[in-house]
Amino acid sequence: MSLYDVAVIGSGPGGYVAAIRCAQLGMKTAIIEKYSTLGGTCLNVGCIPSKALLDSSHHYDDAVKHFEDHGIEVPGEIKVNLEKMISRKNNVVDMTTKGINFLMDKNKIDVFEGLGSFKDATHIDIKKIDGTTDTIEAKNTIIATGSKPSTLPFITLDKERVITSTEALQLKEVPKHMLVIGGGVIGLELGQVYKRLGAEVTVIEYMDKIIPGMDGALSKELMKSLKKQKVKFALSHKVKSVERNGDEVTVTADNKKGEEVSFTGDYCLVAVGRHAYTEGLNLEAAGVQLEERGRVAVNEHLQTNVSNIYAIGDVIKGAMLAHKAEEEGTLVAEILAGQKPHIDYNLIPGVVYTWPEVAAVGKTEEQLKEAGVAYKSGSFPMRALGRSRASGDIDGFVKILADKNTDEVLGVHMIGARVADLIAEGVTAMEFRASAEDIARMSHAHPTYAEAVKEAALAATEDRAIHV
Repeated sequence: MSLYDVAVIGSGPGGYVAAIRCAQLGMKTAIIEKYSTLGGTCLNVGCIPSKALLDSSHHYDDAVKHFEDHGIEVPGEIKVNLEKMISRKNNVVDMTTKGINFLMDKNKIDVFEGLGSFKDATHIDIKKIDGTTDTIEAKNTIIATGSKPSTLPFITLDKERVITSTEALQLKEVPKHMLVIGGGVIGLELGQVYKRLGAEVTVIEYMDKIIPGMDGALSKELMKSLKKQKVKFALSHKVKSVERNGDEVTVTADNKKGEEVSFTGDYCLVAVGRHAYTEGLNLEAAGVQLEERGRVAVNEHLQTNVSNIYAIGDVIKGAMLAHKAEEEGTLVAEILAGQKPHIDYNLIPGVVYTWPEVAAVGKTEEQLKEAGVAYKSGSFPMRALGRSRASGDIDGFVKILADKNTDEVLGVHMIGARVADLIAEGVTAMEFRASAEDIARMSHAHPTYAEAVKEAALAATEDRAIHV
């Protein structure tokens, strides 16, 4: 029986980063993955494939709607080859997952393919696809088994017409009318993919706004932009039933007046969030406790009630984000090495990869009001930037929230072209506890989208934005 310093169960961004960091710190490390490819949800059926389809559909949308504006004439009809688009997405996934295999070899991490389950607190059984079982011993174990798409109790997911994000990445045809239950990140991103490719898209959301966890101004601006792209919205609608009849799906819901309404399409994407995945781990054998929502309970060091077992990523509390899981994987590895790392969860950014993109870090305006914090706000519209006008991406703004008395930046909220990358400037500023004036005094290259950050900081500093 092999003995390891650390065994990691799950090879998503949290798991494989934890394994690499453990190996870098001199620990003999094993990683256990039940699927035939490494990378977890993010690389296989989440972040990476959805961005590949978002990029491909964006190119098509540009060709149909915007090439002519740029003086580009394409002879003949522009058509979507969905099969080729999906094939390209699969190639991107394949290349990315093979990159993880390379990293495992480079760092001398032993990879076990099979379902990992606890025999006890220090022994893990690995049930392989051929039915045989390996057992390894580990001084410490990191649970990184991630999450699965959630559904509603009355919905039957047939994975053909009533689907999750996993199936939405592999459709054989562009839907005529895709009904999307859930106005969060996943529903909006995949809804926009198929809207661009020619589907009618209706988003049905229980709350009174989309991306409900983000700043209200971002929600309003994104909805305004998506409505211009002909996406339809039914907010404050409580879904009661989803029925399939042949190739037709009907969603019945109560609107905010309590009236029953129905929506009919040929596909229904259920995007109501995700839940922690612990199935098959046999946590009871190790004595690991769960929280009330089925997540693994951990302390501030991400340690479970069993001292040598840790948990990270979507399987524990907090935002279900790949980069949050990566930070947690690194933190646990460094704790095991006797270091004293830390994570500031307030400074983990959130991103929506629609177009325009949406990104944020720190407190929302609603949170500051609720907490009674005295703050000031500065905003700057993207349409006032030369770079935005040059590219034609004029929707959106940057908003900076700063402490009214100290000027320390408390939150950065942005919507526009490439803000998924631009939010790193906000994270950096807040990590160093910068003031709005600090950002305002930084030289930003011209012409760039980043100038909107400087201008928003100027607006928050005595309302002195230059270009508006």
